[in-house]
Amino acid sequence: MSEKIIQTENLVKRFPVGDGEFTALDDINLSFDKGEFAGIVGPSGSGKTTLLNIIGSLDSPSQGTATVMGKRISSLSHKEAAQLRNLHIGFIFQVYNLLPVYTVYENVEFVLLLQNRSAAERKKAVMEALEWVGIENLAHKKPSKLSGGEGQRVAIARAMVKRPELVLADEPTANLDAKNAHAILQTMKKLNEELKTTFLFSTHDEKVMAYMNRLIHLEDGKVAKDELVQAKTV
Repeated sequence: MSEKIIQTENLVKRFPVGDGEFTALDDINLSFDKGEFAGIVGPSGSGKTTLLNIIGSLDSPSQGTATVMGKRISSLSHKEAAQLRNLHIGFIFQVYNLLPVYTVYENVEFVLLLQNRSAAERKKAVMEALEWVGIENLAHKKPSKLSGGEGQRVAIARAMVKRPELVLADEPTANLDAKNAHAILQTMKKLNEELKTTFLFSTHDEKVMAYMNRLIHLEDGKVAKDELVQAKTV
């Protein structure tokens, strides 16, 4: 039987706007198995990022439930939510958020320092992650010396270095040209297949969608369509 890594039931998210409320997500019922490579797609304002933020324990539902790796998001304390992210979830955003004073190696290592890993463990894990994304030769460069594609590879290595069960990617290729976007997507697909990591994307980019095995279409905060699709092979 497949292992459910994410489950949402009657999930609703509202935000206060002026004197009223805006419903960003409305009655979302979804589940994802371990190892999926899936996309939440739809136009800007459809609720994609809001859903990703709740799954990533960066936000909580207004109603209903989101359960991630057996933990109900709304019942987690700040410390428990931080621990879930720190140990089990990797994040990749369209802005790389690399620390400019640190080298590529140090940016990737930072995640492991938060986990109190030994120096030997950290070195092995960082170099492995840099090799996964093909940038081991850039280990001692600062972010200002990297191209956009290289910067995003560092962001992927940083997300993957702790071998998370789940990676959440919010428009990860938005700032890249087509060639770099395809290279990044192929890298993520390969990591998904080799490490069985679950990848969940938020995107409205056709290039990204072509790599997905499943597409969940959001419209005005509701699931309009949930389909299994034939993905590009790496």
